[in-house]
Amino acid sequence: MRLKQNRLDIDGASAIALQGLAFLASDDDRVSRFFALTGMAPDDIRASASETHMQAAVLEYLLADESLLLVFAAEVGVRPELIAPAYALLAGPE
Repeated sequence: MRLKQNRLDIDGASAIALQGLAFLASDDDRVSRFFALTGMAPDDIRASASETHMQAAVLEYLLADESLLLVFAAEVGVRPELIAPAYALLAGPE
């Protein structure tokens, strides 16, 4: 992931989100719960995985479950404290 002057940029945030999506998809229970709670379907994800709003949704989902977030971070080697700033970059101003 790219850090600019010790700050995460949009490309780095996108990379984290795509890792998050792959993490969810690697486990049937995880991805099933994601689909159930978000109302998304596999085709939705395939069609919009590269879109910022989808990537933000993945990170928002991970942020809502601290234990899942910590497992994700450990599994992919990302510092857990980078997830919220990555989400903020992808979600944009509220």
